[in-house]
Amino acid sequence: MTVFVIAMDSEAEPLIDNMTETARSRAYGKTVVTGKLCGEKCAAVICGVGKVNAAAGTQYAIDTLKADKIVNVGVAGGLNGGVEVAHIYGISHAVQYDFDLVQLNHTAIGTLDEFTDNYLPLCTRGLYPLKKLGTGDRFNDSVADYKLLTEVLGADIRDMEGGAMAQVCAHAGIPFYSFKAISDVAGSGSTTEQFKNNLNACAVRLNGEIKNIFAAVNKYE
Repeated sequence: MTVFVIAMDSEAEPLIDNMTETARSRAYGKTVVTGKLCGEKCAAVICGVGKVNAAAGTQYAIDTLKADKIVNVGVAGGLNGGVEVAHIYGISHAVQYDFDLVQLNHTAIGTLDEFTDNYLPLCTRGLYPLKKLGTGDRFNDSVADYKLLTEVLGADIRDMEGGAMAQVCAHAGIPFYSFKAISDVAGSGSTTEQFKNNLNACAVRLNGEIKNIFAAVNKYE
């Protein structure tokens, strides 16, 4: 079964609006919605914001809901002129930019202790332009973070969950897909104000694309 793992209620609404026969429950402090999409069984775990929540929600989806693939949809911040507000992008690779074992392991910033590369690959389906994602437990306008993400890591988009989901799925051997609608772009004013102003436009775009995303990730089954 395909299970969506999504951080916030507002990000999950476009999915749930497209689902039928839905039922809600709570597990480990997280909302779980089961139902059907395009006539097929699916589920959503609304995990909460941040990497720990994302990892816990993903593991629950795998262990308890028996997910055979994980899909993350939601909003994210753009880091360069190659992305546009309210446009959707597929994620090809994800890195946790706030993970730092450089001094101990002499590896590149973001390289997890159990991996040799800092970017983990995701599954893709060619629906949207592909971008690289930087994940960290920070929502800010930090110049230092921006320089790290763009000049050192070459990331195009930033969020607070995707890299952690990718790590869990890599260990579990579960396909992981992520699709992000851009809520704000660095250098275009306050990240917070952009996020608030553009959230609805992102939701509308995701609402119209959810069935296409679901069909694409299940295409070869």
